[in-house]
Amino acid sequence: MSRFYNRSSGKIGLPPGTMVHIGDTKTGQTTISLIDYDKDGLKETPVENIADVFPLKDEPTVTWINIDGIHDIHLMERIGQHFNIHPLTLEDIVNTGQRPKIEEFDDYLFIVCKMLTYDQEAGKVKSEQLSLVLGDTFLISFQEMAGDIFNPVRERIRKAKGRVRSMGVDYLCYTLIDAVVDHYFLILEQFGEAIETLEEVIVDKPDPDTISELHHMKREMIFLRKQIWPLRDVLGRMTKNDISQITDKTNIYLRDVHDHAIQIIDTIESMRDLLAGMLDIYLSTQSNHMNEVMKVLTIIATLFIPLSFVAGVYGMNFKFMPELDWRWGYLMFWGIIGFMVLGMFVYFRRKKWF
Repeated sequence: MSRFYNRSSGKIGLPPGTMVHIGDTKTGQTTISLIDYDKDGLKETPVENIADVFPLKDEPTVTWINIDGIHDIHLMERIGQHFNIHPLTLEDIVNTGQRPKIEEFDDYLFIVCKMLTYDQEAGKVKSEQLSLVLGDTFLISFQEMAGDIFNPVRERIRKAKGRVRSMGVDYLCYTLIDAVVDHYFLILEQFGEAIETLEEVIVDKPDPDTISELHHMKREMIFLRKQIWPLRDVLGRMTKNDISQITDKTNIYLRDVHDHAIQIIDTIESMRDLLAGMLDIYLSTQSNHMNEVMKVLTIIATLFIPLSFVAGVYGMNFKFMPELDWRWGYLMFWGIIGFMVLGMFVYFRRKKWF
């Protein structure tokens, strides 16, 4: 699937709310995990049948249902029917080309954000869509594939560290989003190291591969900005006090992660400016190098202009040229040549032309 535009041709002509999986083709089995807890107890188990979690919808405990793999349309339909998820929401969940956004419904809050990882070998940012359905007592997270960055959150729940076990489901939603945003900082650090290395190469010894690497990093920064920029508006909307699923206790933490998102966006903009400046440095370095080469060639050509004139004069085929019969004429010719070259060399040095 393209990283810069969405291929949605498979949905053309279909009615709104029709679920069509758009994204990387997945043929593996969808896995479901459950964590149900309150401040006094915890139940964590893999789920074989999605119907096993349905009774927990109305329980007062916090229920976190995590689904890895969104290509099973029948499973998505069953989840939507039991948790009263709107068909348009289900359509957006299975369409992985969504931009980060937030939508409010009567029974739940729908949030889309991007989990990003940096592949150092390929030098590319990989994106995975994370969809969150936040209800009054439950949170359903939809991921494209197994493996995520939420293991520290799970450990805090298991060991009852911090506030997560004593807070509501909205705080759990915050912790997941905060983990996603914190991982952005790690990606920016890796980008920063790569940019510093590239900057040293550009200043010291640029080569044709340098410009390709520079353009590659600019494309990655554009992609990174595209994935993160809308999240600022999502978090800004969540910090408002008119969303019923989010309490005032959690709101202050959301404001903190909103500040982090703004900081990340500012860093991305700074890196983009730095890369643009590095491109100017590269072009200036190449131009200066070419100027040095042209200066040397110009000096050499200038030295040979008078030499060519003298050689041309005495290379003419006139019969009566007095110097041709002179015994010391040949040596005199080379003496004049050497004097002219030495004189021009001294003149160029005094002018500091080389």
